[in-house]
Amino acid sequence: MDSKLGMAQRVGGMDDRALAQLRQELHGRLIRPGEADYDAARSLYNGMIDKRPALIVRCADAADVSAAVRFAGLHGLPVAVRGGGHNVTGLGSVDDGLVVDLSDMRGVQVDAARREVRVEGGCVWNDVDAATAPYGLAVPTGFLSSTGVGGLTLGGGVGYLTRRFGLTIDSLLEVEMVLADGRFVVANAQENPDLFWAVRGGGGNFGVVTAFLFRGQEAGPTVYGGPIFWPLEYAADVMRQWRDLILSGPEELNGWFGFHTVPPVDMFPAEHHLKKMAVVTWCYTGDLDAAEQVFAPIRAFAPPAIDFAGPIPLATLQSLFDGLYPPGLQWYWNADYVTDLGEEAIALHTQYAAQLPSVHSTMHLYPINGAAHRVGPNDTAWSFREANFVQVIVGVDPDPANNARTIGWSKEYWRRLHPYSAGGAYVNMMMDEGQERVMAAYRDNYARLAQVKARYDPDNFFHVNQNIRPAR
Repeated sequence: MDSKLGMAQRVGGMDDRALAQLRQELHGRLIRPGEADYDAARSLYNGMIDKRPALIVRCADAADVSAAVRFAGLHGLPVAVRGGGHNVTGLGSVDDGLVVDLSDMRGVQVDAARREVRVEGGCVWNDVDAATAPYGLAVPTGFLSSTGVGGLTLGGGVGYLTRRFGLTIDSLLEVEMVLADGRFVVANAQENPDLFWAVRGGGGNFGVVTAFLFRGQEAGPTVYGGPIFWPLEYAADVMRQWRDLILSGPEELNGWFGFHTVPPVDMFPAEHHLKKMAVVTWCYTGDLDAAEQVFAPIRAFAPPAIDFAGPIPLATLQSLFDGLYPPGLQWYWNADYVTDLGEEAIALHTQYAAQLPSVHSTMHLYPINGAAHRVGPNDTAWSFREANFVQVIVGVDPDPANNARTIGWSKEYWRRLHPYSAGGAYVNMMMDEGQERVMAAYRDNYARLAQVKARYDPDNFFHVNQNIRPAR
């Protein structure tokens, strides 16, 4: 028998009758190896990672999620959960296992009177932005609108609105979940509060979140923002002044600092194409009439080379870089939390900025102060509430032949900067780095997370993630 045909007929000890029964139970679709759309369904955002699941269940609703989880448990299949599919580490898929794919669950409901937004687990942030903007509301999100709501939220959620409204989890009111035994539960401050505490930063360790209920924040639909680029020769000065402004400025003002190679595309002046530059991408949600006054000292940091900052729809700002990072690029990143950005660190940053190995490779520093600091380190699973920045060093290139160069640059850059970090890393920006790094990400909260894990997933059924092992 041909090996591919054999895999298609029999998966993990299951015959076609078992698979036919699962297919009949689903409202969505069951996708198997050998079927025409299998390769498209299993493809990942990070082209560096190639996994071949035995089954993909494209869920239409929470009942499908429950059926898929129960089926996997019955047949001993490892499970991965795919929401928006953006996870760079490839944790949205699993070799020879079952993928619970939520990507068809894209409903968003806005209750403007209550300022509540219910978001299904397969949504990406563009879905949320489109639904909330007409009401002048926003849910604190990330920096790419193509990112999945589920993955970003469960890991904490850092974005343009963090200084004003906190992390994404700080606007989370409730989750609807399917547990490892297939049961459906709700978790909020009153019902299953230990589980609600754990999912706010603890990742996908505790079950499949089929829907999120968020508090909509009053922001937009128009803000003042966009990127301002400076020549690399001014990078150290700009970094210092940006740091000081972020640490002391109004919470309505946010902006992430980065190093980028100017892409050779029409939106950028041709004379700057392929030049390495420092950039701050700003988002000001205060009084638009005061914006020019707020930005006058920013534009005085140093002479800008390119200045795109101005009035812009918040949804447009959040999607500004989607086209530069399409699915299929080769990704490798390293992250840290940073409390103090001192002179030694700034010198190292400028050194490695001059060595950016590709147009897509970058370093970003995201502010996590302001409103995010007003939540205690033990109030949610996210424990680094005193840190001021998330730092991520990203080696990206379209060509796998360049992986050694981009990965080497990212690793060395991180290794040199790590001694100046706060010690742990944002789990949404970690590769598969081992249990010690996972524990460092949660510090004292890890023991409590392990207890919650033992209660809701004692057999570690959900382990294809930045894994928290159940307490014994």
